[in-house]
Amino acid sequence: MSLMRTFFLALSRSRSLRAMAVGFGPARSMARRFVAGEKLEEAIAAVQTLNEQGLLATLDHLGENIASETEARDATTEIIDLLEAIEVSGVSSGVSIKLTQLGLDLSPALAAENAARIVGRAAQAGRFVRIDMESHEYVQPALDLFEELWGWYKNVGVVIQSYLYRSADDVARLVDLGAPVRLVKGAYDEPPEVAHPEKDETDASFIRLLEQLFSDRARANGVFPAVATHDAKLTDWVKDYARCQGIPPDRFEFQMLYGIRAGLQRQLVAEGYQVRAYVPYGEQWYPYFMRRLAERPANVLFLLRNLLSV
Repeated sequence: MSLMRTFFLALSRSRSLRAMAVGFGPARSMARRFVAGEKLEEAIAAVQTLNEQGLLATLDHLGENIASETEARDATTEIIDLLEAIEVSGVSSGVSIKLTQLGLDLSPALAAENAARIVGRAAQAGRFVRIDMESHEYVQPALDLFEELWGWYKNVGVVIQSYLYRSADDVARLVDLGAPVRLVKGAYDEPPEVAHPEKDETDASFIRLLEQLFSDRARANGVFPAVATHDAKLTDWVKDYARCQGIPPDRFEFQMLYGIRAGLQRQLVAEGYQVRAYVPYGEQWYPYFMRRLAERPANVLFLLRNLLSV
């Protein structure tokens, strides 16, 4: 499975395959399982449906590793347009952003300026912004930028990846700040020098980090954990741990990806838990789609069945 994961993650970085996939109708249709559409209106409609099922959302206008300042500023404007559409429609959703989409590869100052515009606009609308975490070389710049924003705004959060060795120290710092943290396993192809190479090690790290995020100190500092997993064993662990520690369901939330484990999402809502779906949309869907295929064998089987039916 590690070879399959590496294969699909390598495909996610291929510009030639991206160009081919974007023009290939069946691939676009298959991606719709995981992506809410290419247009803003489609994304808002998808969130409205989720809200009707009792789910919250965070919308992500797809895109990363832009190559020019103009592209970075255009992406920032598009995300601000998204915030305005959320406000007008009244859907229950925040937004998620990637700093490389806002120009981090070009200049940390440019990314900080663009992120501050987005977070400031979101604050005016009473909406939350989550800074997504990308591959390991971006972790420290992202945390530095988050901490800068946190000094001015409290409607912003960040993501920690349990497969990285450094994450326990990062969580300790974020707990001290009282910051909102989304905990994920991680979806990039990382070297063993920086990340746990085996799934069971990543899962064990996930639980240790959750214990930090649910600690007495974290609760005293107002940390609001977002537990991002599709693993029913881990969601059961969280429910049992929270119950034993006397942590009420409104002091944390589960987060899952749009189009994955929808039944589990609805089950958790029915049990009284807050669940937020991560809803991506936009024309730059190819890298995201490939990472979803890399994560689970069932996603690859889904792809193959659709290819054979073409």
